[in-house]
Order: sequence, then structure tokens, then C-alpha cells
Amino acid sequence: MSVINAQPNPTWNHLGYEVYSVSSQSPDISDNEAYRNNPVVLLVHGFGASTDHWRYNIPELSKTHEVHAIDLLGFGRSQKPADLEYGGELWKDQIVSYVKERIKRRTVIVGNSLGGYAALAAGAALKSESAGVVLLNAAGYFSDESLTSEPKELSARIRKIIANGISRDLVVKWLIYPLIQRLIFENLRRPNVIRSTLKQVYIDSTNVDDYLIESIRRPSLDPGAFKVFQKVFQARGLKGKPIDELFQDLQAPLLLLWGDSDPWLRNAKLKQDKFRLFAQKASLQVKEVLLNAGHCPHDEVPDLVNKEMLTWLQGQ
Repeated sequence: MSVINAQPNPTWNHLGYEVYSVSSQSPDISDNEAYRNNPVVLLVHGFGASTDHWRYNIPELSKTHEVHAIDLLGFGRSQKPADLEYGGELWKDQIVSYVKERIKRRTVIVGNSLGGYAALAAGAALKSESAGVVLLNAAGYFSDESLTSEPKELSARIRKIIANGISRDLVVKWLIYPLIQRLIFENLRRPNVIRSTLKQVYIDSTNVDDYLIESIRRPSLDPGAFKVFQKVFQARGLKGKPIDELFQDLQAPLLLLWGDSDPWLRNAKLKQDKFRLFAQKASLQVKEVLLNAGHCPHDEVPDLVNKEMLTWLQGQ
């Protein structure tokens, strides 16, 4: 597949920075009252991805719902300013503002991985304006978990190697650590490394094609991409509310779609159990579906994901 079946939207800004988004809707929307009354669907990508990652979902979902997909600030075709604090709070606010200013209707927010956390946080913040939240292998943490990122900062490891001392710490902070980050960044955006990484993330690598690889590589060439990588790389966690607290704030139905063989989520089965437990504790209307896929089921097994989402959307 070489193109995504959606049109770029007019320019929209958040905090003064340009945000890229696309949308798609049925050609006969003006004559279809049921279509107009359905909630809008907003798709939010994961780390390093973009609107292009929804290539197989937008065409099907837009048959019954107006669909939007957005590039989070720092990713895709959106701007990548160096002065922002990247994390869950920034992206939550971006999504909430987009729904209120651009969509202006009740919206189901769908998110994968990092975008899943942002989707949940935005859905909770929107309260009655949220028509539902769909999480695909969502990232995030719970109140009883540490926010500290894993693995430990490379700077801490380097300090052990070169020993302690103020002057050496400064060398690490201002020279060695940034150099290592740059080397990691340059390596990660090589096409063969992207392909290799995706083949670890997808259980069935059929859809790991040139289009997908280029959709991840191209944004890494944008001015500011390395600075964003540095900030996200150094950030400790998503800097937002824990998932159990967000569940307490959420007023909308919840659909949990899991790629059940996810190699990226640490303690994936335990994470699934905790999502289920705290959703029930919050008395949410929740449905959970396990799929034979990896971390990005919407792109790996899109037919199954589209079927589950469309069935669930009928009730929203």
C-alpha cells in the first residue's frame, strides 16, 4: 500500500506550533443522517509513528464515521520544537484542543502505545464530550508503579565506567552523553534498522513494507527531530496521571484491544490484568479483545481490528 486514503486538513496550531492532521468521510455524508449522527473517530499514533500508521484503518472506519488522524507534536509532519516538555500532558492537551477547536463534536479517541496513554488522558479530560476511548497496547503506568524509565539513564552507566568527579561528570553531561544519543539516533533511523526493529515488534511481518519504513524514517530527517529524540529519551515516564486515576475520571465506554504477543510491553500479561482490574474498579463500561499480534495490531492485523472497532462503535 503506497497511499493513505485521507486528505490533509487545513493548518491548525497548538501552542503556536503547526500540527498535521488528515481526515476522511463518506462522499454521501450530506445525505446520510445516521452517518452525521455517529461520533467522530480520532486516531492517535504511537512513538515514532504518524498518521501514516493508520493506512489500513481509515478507509474502513470512514465508511460509517468521519475519521481524523493527528500527528502529535514532535512526530510525523507536525512541528518539532526544542522548547517543549514532551510527555503525556502536552499530548493530552493537544488532543483535547483539537477535539474542541477542529472537530467540535463528540469523539471516540483511539490510541496505540504512547498514543494510547494520550488518548485515555484526553478522553478523561473531555468528560461528556468523549464518546469513547479505544486503547491498542497502550503505554502508561499505575499508581503502584515507578515512573522512572527503564533502562537506567546511560549517563549513570557511563559514570561508573569513567569513575566519579565533578569534571568527569561535566564531560559526561555535555560531551559524552549527547554524543552517544546522537549515535543512537543516527543508527535508529537507518532503513535496515527500522525494518529489523519492526520485525521484532510485529509477529507477522507481512506489512513491514517500504511504505511503513519510509513513514518512520522521513520525519527523523526534519529539523528538530534529534532534539525531540533527546528530550523523549531523557524523560522519566509520561509525566501525567497514572492510568488508574484516569480510569476514575473517564466517563465514556472503553475498548481494550491487545496484540497478545506484544514483545515491547514489559510484563505484558500483568499489564493487561491491571488494565482490566482498574477499569472494573472504576465501574467503566469496558470490552476487551485479545488478538494474535504484536505491539501494533491495527497495522499488523487491520482486518481484525477494524471489525472489532466497527462492532463496538455501533453501540456508541
